[in-house]
Amino acid sequence: MAESASTIQSSLEQATLAGGCFWCVEAALEMIKGVQSVVSGYAGGSDEHPTYESVCRGRTGHAEVVQITFDPTVISYRDLLAVFFSIHDPTTLNRQGADVGTQYRSAIYYHSEEQKRFAQEMIAEVQASLGESPRIVTEVTALPPFYRAEDYHQGYFRQHPEQGYCQAVISPKVAKVRKHFAGRLKS
Repeated sequence: MAESASTIQSSLEQATLAGGCFWCVEAALEMIKGVQSVVSGYAGGSDEHPTYESVCRGRTGHAEVVQITFDPTVISYRDLLAVFFSIHDPTTLNRQGADVGTQYRSAIYYHSEEQKRFAQEMIAEVQASLGESPRIVTEVTALPPFYRAEDYHQGYFRQHPEQGYCQAVISPKVAKVRKHFAGRLKS
């Protein structure tokens, strides 16, 4: 007997991650097998109606995040975190490259206690690989309200691969994922 669409849908999980500009994280994660969708948005702030402009000014407290829907029978949450930690610097507070401000912080917003545990374990492993310094500053926090970013931010790299920021910042991250996670890429 075939599985119903609702059964398949209910077996999917979500992860919400912040690692600098959401365009970068989205582009890197959407090419991973098992990832059904990646939605750019905002989380962790005080404004109930954040906009890109207000978040970029640093006035709302939100981080640029991506919310990933994935099939855990194809890609585990832990393996998603491995990709996440490979594409950003979890040791820089409120900064990724030239992007500076609390909106570019490194954060894992967990959806369950199990995700919290995996996040803490992964941070401990990454920290052990780095030694005592530099220290990982990635926050691990229960998922606050998630706000979907404006439509023009969704799939930004796919839509604008020749744009300067895409070429200078996103393309190298995508290339890194293609090289280090080749066996995990979608066809």
